[in-house]
Amino acid sequence: MKLDTIQPSQLYISSEKLAVVMEEMNTGGLDAIKPMPVKRLGDQVIFTDGHTRALAAYLNGCSDIPVYWDNDALDWEAYAICVEWCKEERIYTIAGLKDRVVPPDEYEVVWYRRCRKMQEGLKEKRDKQK
Repeated sequence: MKLDTIQPSQLYISSEKLAVVMEEMNTGGLDAIKPMPVKRLGDQVIFTDGHTRALAAYLNGCSDIPVYWDNDALDWEAYAICVEWCKEERIYTIAGLKDRVVPPDEYEVVWYRRCRKMQEGLKEKRDKQK
């Protein structure tokens, strides 16, 4: 699939993870990168995972990447929120993440904690609806 047609659902990339994936690509090329899961959310195709691999492919000049349709049951409300965050930050393609690579300790704060807080809010909202 064309890399620039897939909407990210993540705001940051861990520099540590990216270094590992870049090394894998340097030794094995794109064939070393496993296909990335995508799913349709409304009228868009989004990444459900594989943002680091996708960014590594982009940084290595790839315009097409291997993907597969993710059949896992996902929390679509959470993914919709994450995609909205990306759009608010003007991240519409994986290229938008190239300047959002952060050290692992910062990644923990700016991404994982934000996601946990969002998940807690969704749980509270859903519990009230029961």
